[in-house]
Amino acid sequence: FWDGRRDSLWAQALTPLENPLEHGGNRAAFAHYIKKRFGERYERIFGPLPDLSTVPANASPLGTDAEKAAWAAMPVSKVEDVNRVFANIGKAIGAFERSIEPPQTRFDRFAIDLASGAEPQGDDALSPEEMLGLRLFIGKANCVTCHNGPRFTDNSFHNTGVPPVKDLPPDRGRIDAVVQVEADPFNCLGKFRDGDDNACRELRFMVKGGPDLVRAYKTPSLRGAAARAPYMHAGQFASLEEVVEHYSKAPASVEGVSEVHPVELSDRERAALVAFLKTLSE
Repeated sequence: FWDGRRDSLWAQALTPLENPLEHGGNRAAFAHYIKKRFGERYERIFGPLPDLSTVPANASPLGTDAEKAAWAAMPVSKVEDVNRVFANIGKAIGAFERSIEPPQTRFDRFAIDLASGAEPQGDDALSPEEMLGLRLFIGKANCVTCHNGPRFTDNSFHNTGVPPVKDLPPDRGRIDAVVQVEADPFNCLGKFRDGDDNACRELRFMVKGGPDLVRAYKTPSLRGAAARAPYMHAGQFASLEEVVEHYSKAPASVEGVSEVHPVELSDRERAALVAFLKTLSE
C-alpha cells in the first residue's frame, strides 16, 4: 500500500477480497469456496481444512451489517478457523506475486554490459539524451536518493509535497497507517504469521509518530513506470513530464514538511530525465 497499512504481500493481498469497491466478498464465503473447489490442493500445502459445517455462508468483521452480525455470533474457535484459511489464501497469492520477475529492460542490458566490461551496442546502448537523463537521475536531480536498488525504490515513506485530490477522502499518509498496520490481525506479529518475532523487525521497530510521517507515502518502484500512468499514489499527475515538473518546482506540502527542494532544470534536462525513465520500461 502507498501508506504501508499492511506489512507483507500476503496481508496486503487479503484487503481487496473484502473491499466492496474491489472483490466485495467476505472471508467466510472464501473459506467455503476453498473447501468446495480447492480442498485437496489446499490440504497438500497447508494441512487439513477445519470443519466449516457450522460456519455461516457469509460472515466477516467487515462488510454488510448482516455479515458483521453473523461473524459476531460465531464461536471464537470458528472465527480463528476461518481467519486461518483466509490468511492462507493471502499467503498463496503472495507466493504467486513473488514469482513474478520483472522483464529485463534496456537499462538492465546497458548496466549488465558495463558491469561485464563490454561496450553496449545497438538498442542496449543509451542515446546521448538518455545518458544525460541517467546523469541527472544520479546527480543533479538526486532522484537516486529514494529511487535506488534493483527495484528503484528505498521502500521507505517520504513527504514529497504531492497535492491532495479534490473530492477524495482526506489521506494523511503514513501517520494514519501506523495504527492500521499495528491493529491488523494478519500482521507479522499476529498468530497467523510464519516464523517468530525475529522476523518482524520492521514492525517492532517502526517509527510510530512524528511530523515526518504526515503525508509521507511509500516510494514506488520505477520499473515499468512509463506504462503506468497516471502517477503518484492517487493519480495526481497524468504524465512523467508532470512528475518531473513537480519535483523540479518542489511545492510546499499542504500538511507536514516536504523533503524535496527545488531543482532548476532546463527543458532539455527535463526531457532527458523522462527519456531515461522510459529505458526502465522498454
